[in-house]
Amino acid sequence: MELNLTHHIDHLGPDTKEPTALECIILAGGLGTRLRSEVSDLPKCMAPVGGKPFLQYLIDYLVAQGVTHFIFSVGYMHQSIESFIHNQYPHLHCHFSLEQEPLGTGGAIKLAIQYATQANILILNGDTLFFAPLKALMQFHHQHDNDCTLSLKPMKDFDRYGVVEINQHSSIQSFREKQFYSAGLINGGVYALNVVSFRRIPFPEKFSFEKEYLEKYHASHKMMGIPLDSYFIDIGIPEDYQRAQLELPLQFS
Repeated sequence: MELNLTHHIDHLGPDTKEPTALECIILAGGLGTRLRSEVSDLPKCMAPVGGKPFLQYLIDYLVAQGVTHFIFSVGYMHQSIESFIHNQYPHLHCHFSLEQEPLGTGGAIKLAIQYATQANILILNGDTLFFAPLKALMQFHHQHDNDCTLSLKPMKDFDRYGVVEINQHSSIQSFREKQFYSAGLINGGVYALNVVSFRRIPFPEKFSFEKEYLEKYHASHKMMGIPLDSYFIDIGIPEDYQRAQLELPLQFS
């Protein structure tokens, strides 16, 4: 598959709308089952990397990118996340959206957007760091009046992720299942989401954002994907968690 990066986020039109502020939901309620061999007593986002929680790298990146309001979607061992935020970031403007039971990624977002103050919000995974230019991503999202805009990471020789296919206009065409790919665009886990549009869909309480929103509605809703060939790390499996120990401190040095 040949990667087409011509419709890059850097090339925005003059009528781009500048977001006045950025707010985000960080999905931090996962059980981290695949990381239990490495981290047995912490939520996945709190796994130590280079002597500090992974979540600290993510927050520091987001603050540097201009995010001013954080909504943490928490569940499993949420007290450790809340305590860390209050101690490490006492002046951070944030809310905590607590899942009493696992709701899936979609259910977690549906619950958390009650704290949203804007019509469009960023969504990020708490165990993934993707150096996506967030203001430019949101500008693109506004400019095209999208329901959802996905950040896409070009990868080669992988079987851990499915592939997202876009057309020459950057519209989402399909989501392909996990298997070996020699090259492709994967879902980078950073989204710009139209809250108003999302709320109109009659979702159940528990559902998958990826399966029951993105895959189900991409043909009937305006969803676009932006290829971004920047640094990406997902600590969801032990091998990549160990890789993060070496790479992340260098990225933030």
